[in-house]
Amino acid sequence: MSQPLRLGIAGLGTVGIGVVRIIRKHASLLEARTGRPITISAVSARDRNKDRGISLTPYSWEDDPVALAKRADVDVFVELVGGDEGPAKNAVEAALSAGKDVVTANKALLAIHGQALAEAAEAAGRNLRYEAAVAGGIPVIKSLTEGLVGNDVKRVMGVMNGSCNYILTRMEDAGLSYEEVFAEADGLGYLEADPQLDVGGIDAAHKLAILSSLAFGTKVNFDGITLEGIDRVSIDDIRAAADMGYKVKLLGVAQLSARGLEQRMQPCLVPDTSPLGQLEGGTNMVVLEGDSVGQIILRGAGAGEGPTASAVMSDVCDLARGFKGPVFGQPAHALKTSTPARSTVPASYYLRMSLEDKPGALAKVAAVLGEAGVSIDRMRQYGHEEPSAPVLIVTHKTTPVAIQQAMEAMGGTGVLSGDPVALRIEDV
Repeated sequence: MSQPLRLGIAGLGTVGIGVVRIIRKHASLLEARTGRPITISAVSARDRNKDRGISLTPYSWEDDPVALAKRADVDVFVELVGGDEGPAKNAVEAALSAGKDVVTANKALLAIHGQALAEAAEAAGRNLRYEAAVAGGIPVIKSLTEGLVGNDVKRVMGVMNGSCNYILTRMEDAGLSYEEVFAEADGLGYLEADPQLDVGGIDAAHKLAILSSLAFGTKVNFDGITLEGIDRVSIDDIRAAADMGYKVKLLGVAQLSARGLEQRMQPCLVPDTSPLGQLEGGTNMVVLEGDSVGQIILRGAGAGEGPTASAVMSDVCDLARGFKGPVFGQPAHALKTSTPARSTVPASYYLRMSLEDKPGALAKVAAVLGEAGVSIDRMRQYGHEEPSAPVLIVTHKTTPVAIQQAMEAMGGTGVLSGDPVALRIEDV
């Protein structure tokens, strides 16, 4: 009989308990598929006495995840603690130093320290795997490192935070304000302890930074991402977008050009007939574009016990089979340092502004747009509430620089009530 692959699991929240359940439920199936038993030697969490709905008495307990990472009876350290510093980082580093392979679901850790950890893993001849760190149960990491390895990847984009997608689709379906749906989502436990990680786009940007490295052979560069959350999206934007045939999504886009690596995470409008436009609720979707394969669309549950634990077990099973490979698809020392680049690709834009009810107000806005080289495709006014009038404009394709110039100049017109909003309309 083959020697078992022995796991040490740090973090016994939703995902950690999901991994335990899969190993118990599918022990025979996992052994048949990998050629060896997969067992759990020890576990670690903050509260030993918490009721987790499953008995953990068969396993040894370590209060300190670093001690767990160093145990002699652990072959693979499974890090499900979370966070880019502290116990998670210390334990992963300890595991690699002790000659253990590591499986993690920690996108923040990889987005911030991915290059250093990749170098440490490869120098030690160990594996660091993280399918569960991006898009839950969707096998996007394997798609880039294995399925599309023969492609020059041109673009990566997608909806990578289910909480934000839930909020935006719920606003439209129920006709509720952002504030109302935010409170609802928070009450249902859909948001992180720090909600800004979700609605501020940070969680999704961590994932985009990882995908960019895999797709383009660059060092992970989270700081190079242009980041904007969804808190400025109003129910009026949602309704106006729907009226014009669009949906509002928090969309991540990454592409490499001669100028550098463009990475942006921001609310955009997408056609309501597109796959991204039809994405509802907490589901994730990642779109990969390669020169040989064309466009590949991956859709599925982006979070939750079952989907995320399934992704963790995918990595565990690969290690049981003896699969090896560089952390980010290429040896860490060969990854390029990218130059952050702002997009120059022309696009149409949706503009929302509230104009003071005075003669010539709209003419002044049109003049500012014209001076910036931005032409108007469509313009609508949905209601008139004293003392201001809401105006919506869709532009012809123009550059991000021109839009930024126009938005900055509008503040000097003296006819706006409040700050204008600009959302890119993305071709998908």
